[in-house]
Amino acid sequence: MSGASHIPPRPVVLVTGLSGAGKASILRTLEDLGFETVDNPPLQILEELVGDGASPIAIGVDARSRGFDAEAVRHAVERLRLRQDIAVTLVFATAEEAVLLRRFSETRRRHPLAPGGPLGSRVAHGIAQEAALLAPLRDAADMLVDTSDLPLPELRRVVEHRFRPTGATGLDITIFSFGYPKGLPREAELVFDMRFLRNPHYDPLLRPMTGKDAPVAAFVEADPDFAPFFARMTGLLDLLLPRYVAEGKKYLTIAFGCTGGKHRSVLVAERLAAHLAAGGWRAEVIHRDIVPAPAPPAGAGTAQTGREALARSP
Repeated sequence: MSGASHIPPRPVVLVTGLSGAGKASILRTLEDLGFETVDNPPLQILEELVGDGASPIAIGVDARSRGFDAEAVRHAVERLRLRQDIAVTLVFATAEEAVLLRRFSETRRRHPLAPGGPLGSRVAHGIAQEAALLAPLRDAADMLVDTSDLPLPELRRVVEHRFRPTGATGLDITIFSFGYPKGLPREAELVFDMRFLRNPHYDPLLRPMTGKDAPVAAFVEADPDFAPFFARMTGLLDLLLPRYVAEGKKYLTIAFGCTGGKHRSVLVAERLAAHLAAGGWRAEVIHRDIVPAPAPPAGAGTAQTGREALARSP
């Protein structure tokens, strides 16, 4: 019994609210945080859906469900709250009527409870009807999110602040090395040109090697401009990355290019991956243009390079 008490309860988030108020965006944010998400399941299986699994789960519930009954949902929430193995949070998304009217007008979407008639009056009627229908859930909500004046990045930040797992950075970083003759990686968002550093290609002994080999690394790092560049570049990223997380950014691709994509860009990509790992960031390195080695004879080991061999950070 004493051991079980140390197991934290599994997060269960029920997301409901007015149509157009951001319920889908909240669910997507929770999905990015690692929650299993289910939107608008049959209400009769709500408690069964929570089940006894280990993963956190987020369930969207709204008036689109056939035979929707807010009181029945509220009672189901109350029963779930009695369980010791889960921690239930009921989130209610709302917005001012004028804001919802504008959003439906901009998207030309039909309100799920709107009757026939002119578009504006139909939507207004649907909003009022839905607000009355969902009133019991609004009253029972643990977290009321008013998105009237809340930009999407700020909405994500609010949800992440409440539900982000302890220690998660929330940003997946990919680092590319590449050669300019084959073009920039399409995924690249931040690009650094390494062609200002001296080129190992012109040393016959270093030419067959790559930036992952110690002699090439020593050659590039001996360039007097390498250390100042690397310090300024990592200082910039140390500033940017937390701000990207705060703005709700989920993925970032940083690319380093050089003439052949084999030496300088590879070395800097490797060094940046180590720097980020030391700071607790998740980073994956892809050396796009390292040419695969010739296939070895049958029975020998296969050398994987390039995109097939991902140099993952520790």
